[in-house]
Amino acid sequence: MGGVSRVYRLLRLVTLLQGRRSYTADDLAAELEVSRRTVFRDLNMLELARIPYYFDEETRGYRISRHFFLPPVNLTFSEALALLAATGRLRDTGHMPLLDEARRAGMKIESALPEAVCRHVGPLIERLQVRSSPAARHEGIDGLFDELLEALAARHVCRLVYLSFREGKQLTFTVHPLRVVFIARAWYLIAHCPAEGGLRTYKLARVRKLTVTDKTFTQPHDVDLDEYFGDAWCMIPEGRTYGVHLRFTRKVAGNVAEVRWHRNQQTQFNDDGTLDFRVKVDGLGEISWWILGYGDQVEVVSPPALRKKIAGVARAVLGMYDGEGARP
Repeated sequence: MGGVSRVYRLLRLVTLLQGRRSYTADDLAAELEVSRRTVFRDLNMLELARIPYYFDEETRGYRISRHFFLPPVNLTFSEALALLAATGRLRDTGHMPLLDEARRAGMKIESALPEAVCRHVGPLIERLQVRSSPAARHEGIDGLFDELLEALAARHVCRLVYLSFREGKQLTFTVHPLRVVFIARAWYLIAHCPAEGGLRTYKLARVRKLTVTDKTFTQPHDVDLDEYFGDAWCMIPEGRTYGVHLRFTRKVAGNVAEVRWHRNQQTQFNDDGTLDFRVKVDGLGEISWWILGYGDQVEVVSPPALRKKIAGVARAVLGMYDGEGARP
C-alpha cells in the first residue's frame, strides 16, 4: 500500500503544481500531509521523471511549466472525428510548422479514445481525407518558426537575412515582429521595419537567417489584418482601388458563384446562365492571374486597364505558340 499511496501523493503533487498559484515547501507539506523532507524527496522524483517544475523567485513557491501539460478536454464524438480527419489524415502537404504537431496531436487523441468509440471512428476515418491545396516548402524552418514566436511574444527586435525575389539578392532587415499568419500556401511574418518606415510582410521560407536580439520594442497597437491587407485580392495591396466587373460563361458560372473569393464580391446570374461578378479590389496584379486561370471562360467587362492587362498577357501567350514548336 505504501507504493500506491506514494503514487497517489505524486499525482496530487503534480496537480497542485499545475494550478494557478505557486506553493512553498511548507504549503505542499500541509496539502500532502507529509514532512518538508518528503516534499523535497517527491520533487526530486519529479525531476528524475523529467517533469519540469521550477522555483518561482517572485512568489517563493514551486510550479510546473504551463507549457508541459494541458488540462484534459472532453470531446464529443463529432469533435474527435473532426480533429482526426483534419490532422491525422492530411495528405500531400509535406513538412510545415505546426502541421507535424497537429498530426501527433491527432494520434494522441486517437490512442486515448475508448475502444468502443475507436471501433466506430476507425472505419469512418479510413474513408475521410483532407487534401489541401499545394503549399510552399517549409523544410528546415522549424527552429526559426519557434524562435520567431518567442521573439514575438517577448517583443524582441529581430534581424532577418532575407532572400528578396524582387531585388534578386539577400537583404538584411531589422524588424519588430508583430504577427505570424498563414495565407493561402505559406507562413508569413508581418513586422514593423523602422528603416522602411512601416509594416512589411516577409515569407518565412525566404528567411535565410534569424537573429533575436536582446533589445525589446514597444508595440503601439496590434495589427488588424483586415485593415492591413485592405481590399487586396489576396495580400498585396497596390494603393489604388478598382471596380472590377467580370462575366463568366455558363460552364464555370456555378463554380465561381459558390466560392467567396473576396469579402466585398457581388454575383448575379443572367438569364442566359452567365454570371456577372463584381468586386472592389486594391490593385490589378493578383486578380489578373486569377482571371487568366479561367482562360476563355471569363471576360473582363471593366475597368479598361484590366482588359488591356489581360489582353497583353493573352497576346504574349499566343506568341509563344505561333511557331513550329518549343524552342530547343
